[in-house]
Amino acid sequence: MDLRRRLIGSLGLLLGGLLAIIAVIQLVSLRSDVEAEIDASTRLVNVLLAAGNASAGGPALEERLARAGLRHLSIRTAGQPPAADAPHPLLAWLGLAPPARGEQQIRIGGQVLYIAPNPRSEIDERLSDTVQIWSTLCSVFGATLLVTWWCAHRALAPVRELEASLHRLARGEPDPALPAFALREFGRVARAIAHLADALADARAAQQALARRLITVQENERRALARELHDEMGQTLTALSVTAAHLERHAAQLPPAAVAECAGELRRELRTCGSQLRAMLKSLRPHGLDAGGLGPALRELVQGWHGRQTGIAFALDLPPALPDVGDATALAVYRVVQEALTNAVRHSGARHCTIRMSAGPRLLALDVADDGRGLPEGASRRGGLLGMHERVGMAGGELHVLPSPDGGLRLHALFPLPAAAAQAAGATEEALP
Repeated sequence: MDLRRRLIGSLGLLLGGLLAIIAVIQLVSLRSDVEAEIDASTRLVNVLLAAGNASAGGPALEERLARAGLRHLSIRTAGQPPAADAPHPLLAWLGLAPPARGEQQIRIGGQVLYIAPNPRSEIDERLSDTVQIWSTLCSVFGATLLVTWWCAHRALAPVRELEASLHRLARGEPDPALPAFALREFGRVARAIAHLADALADARAAQQALARRLITVQENERRALARELHDEMGQTLTALSVTAAHLERHAAQLPPAAVAECAGELRRELRTCGSQLRAMLKSLRPHGLDAGGLGPALRELVQGWHGRQTGIAFALDLPPALPDVGDATALAVYRVVQEALTNAVRHSGARHCTIRMSAGPRLLALDVADDGRGLPEGASRRGGLLGMHERVGMAGGELHVLPSPDGGLRLHALFPLPAAAAQAAGATEEALP
């Protein structure tokens, strides 16, 4: 059952019951009015019969008229003074003139009766009916409000359960603990919240996995850096120290040729030390991004993979001019390409790998495709791919993992361009043939 049917059904039962109550009240009122009219007509007939038989025994006619309680008429005998009735206040409020007395003489038997219209009983009856109708309407109005509030309160009770489940999710609880709802609308909302809970659990798990991987990568980089400093640069510095100490101790006795030889050895060791330092700095941050921009840095990266004899033919396709994408986006693009090439060499078994980049009016598109084995099932959010997703997302872009037309893997990343870069890219596109 849905919420609309429940509300309509509850309100329909309410209104049907109220109509039944109103009908009963009207029937009872109608019966009372009919009985009053019959009783008044009977008393009038009895008064007239008593007037026609006034010579017979029985109560006096004046006394019978006083006890008759006639409706709509005023009857008196010749011996009674006219009744000094004040006009009913409702007549003045309604703008009606009080009726003229207009008594008529009627001779019945030996009696003369004076009959005049008397609207007071009819006015009182209408007032009573009006009060009764208004009382009924007020009761119906109040009952409708109460039952409507009760129906809405009962129908919206599942909203409190949904709110409590959302608060549980906000506190980090994995289970929203939703009950089964009879109404379809709340059932759909409950299923959406359950799906949201699953998505949040997956996101938390991915976040924890990424945090663990970042810590592992950080520790590995520190370990590798410490090893390189100790094994390579430490040895070079030791050799420099030994050569410098030899010159310091024997500078006065060494011939010029020996001094020149020591100086040449120092220069070679310093050159080696510089090369090692540049390699370490390059592993920490690509120097080409700060010096020549994104394009030269990517060319240097791909050229470095060319010289490693990986068995993969790398191809780089860049536009003639890349827009200024900013430091964060440039670093994200470089790291995504670096991670993609590393994964291709280690896991893909590919023979060809193509890196292609294009700049539109608002977006920078990056495609890295190979013809290898593709992506294993369920690996789209693990390892290096998870880090690439997070890195692209931090730069405001999107990363899509797709099958390559050549049967391998294709990474398609979109990065938003700044406003100035977007305008420059648009002008470049217009200038291109």
